[in-house]
Amino acid sequence: MNKRRFRLKGASSAASSLIAILVGLAAGFLILLISNPSKSLQGLWTILQGGFNNGRKGMGQVLYYATPIIMTGLSVGFAFKTGLFNIGASGQLMVGGFVAVLVGITCPWLGAAHWIVALLCGALAGALWGFIPGLFKALLNVNEVISAIMMNYIGLYGINYLIKNLTNADGAYLVYDKLKNQTMNVAESAVIPKWGLDKLFYNMKGNYMDVSSVNAGIIIAIFLAIVIYVILNKTAFGYELKACGLNKHASTYAGINGNRSVVLSMVIAGALSGIAGALMYLAPASGMHIHVEEVLAAQGFNGISVALLGLSNPIGIIFSGLFISYITVGGSYLQSLKYMKEIIDIIIGVIIYFSAFSLFVKNLLSRVGRRKNHHTAEDGIAKTEGGAAQ
Repeated sequence: MNKRRFRLKGASSAASSLIAILVGLAAGFLILLISNPSKSLQGLWTILQGGFNNGRKGMGQVLYYATPIIMTGLSVGFAFKTGLFNIGASGQLMVGGFVAVLVGITCPWLGAAHWIVALLCGALAGALWGFIPGLFKALLNVNEVISAIMMNYIGLYGINYLIKNLTNADGAYLVYDKLKNQTMNVAESAVIPKWGLDKLFYNMKGNYMDVSSVNAGIIIAIFLAIVIYVILNKTAFGYELKACGLNKHASTYAGINGNRSVVLSMVIAGALSGIAGALMYLAPASGMHIHVEEVLAAQGFNGISVALLGLSNPIGIIFSGLFISYITVGGSYLQSLKYMKEIIDIIIGVIIYFSAFSLFVKNLLSRVGRRKNHHTAEDGIAKTEGGAAQ
């Protein structure tokens, strides 16, 4: 019975996400139809083709762009599962990315372990940035949304300041490329390796291999998603975190340290976002650098979309991250048809809206069903007691 209920729950979750995707695509087609009716079908087909618009290289780009949003989706989804809203993923990503770049530029003596150390340092920095709102929530009951938003901007302006002011003993910049107003390239030993993926995702142009930017980051992201799934669903630690998120007072009564669970949840969420930043910026050949500007990293907020579409399930987040990246890459080709590329943002927005709405309806029906079952059980007990009395 429990297995059947679990399968039905999974099927309904997948169906709600699929319906949200179809509604979003329908809304996008309607916009294409209004903008330029003669090319609307071609525009929709361009979106649906996604990375295939550019062959194997295009699919490699899908995997590359999916990597950070899968990680920030895991960060947001993990916090959701434990009853918290980690809207600070963007700041955690930027702080983690900056620390990873700093290590990547200044520590080439680490040799073959350089990129691994830089990645771990990025995770630690992100964890610290998640620890602060978690601590405020646990000890002072400060809403994590408020403190995380504040930490986003502290991280943004703090990084801008450090990039332009970190110098060595000779006064030379440590990480700042003044001409380009961005961070320098990291050392070659700090670049995320390809692990053979460049041999799979490329286009041949004569005798020249036009390779994609995909690297081992996508493998790391998928591995971590599986790890998070196991932690949440197969360990006592994950059970405690989820129980605390569902009802902190009941969890405390059962002997679970609620404050510790809140802090650890935000620390883990922050670490996942920090890894997202490290995976982004330890691949400078693809054009990813930290620019000195007053703009938060969009990948942090895209993680919210990915988590909602994946219903906060780590495995679902892998697929939702790949899907969002796929249609985003497809949408980038709309300009060749004289459409604005922002149409894809509208489609994603509609998909997320209906994902959230379907989740709300599903939870509402679940509560009504539980209440009905509770009343039915009470009536059954009353009848049994009445029969026994007679």
